[in-house]
Amino acid sequence: MMFGQWGGYSGWNMGPGMMGSCGIGWLSMIFMLVFWALVIIGLVFLIKWLIQTTRSGKDLAADGSRAIDILKERYARGEISKEEFEEKKNDLIK
Repeated sequence: MMFGQWGGYSGWNMGPGMMGSCGIGWLSMIFMLVFWALVIIGLVFLIKWLIQTTRSGKDLAADGSRAIDILKERYARGEISKEEFEEKKNDLIK
């Protein structure tokens, strides 16, 4: 009587297993698998984003050379004077 199992598995006593026999265990297992799958997918996208971000820093030097090429083209077409060309070129190199 004192230990809660006097009435067997009827009434307020704990049934077989922690969740009883209603099948909640399978549902929680599915949610756990979905949760961990989302965590792993999130980590993959985070790593991919970090790799792309660090690569874009290296591309900035290439963009600087592209800017100088555009500046040379504008000078060749006569859109800017030699003084403007030298001034802008020095600004880009710094």
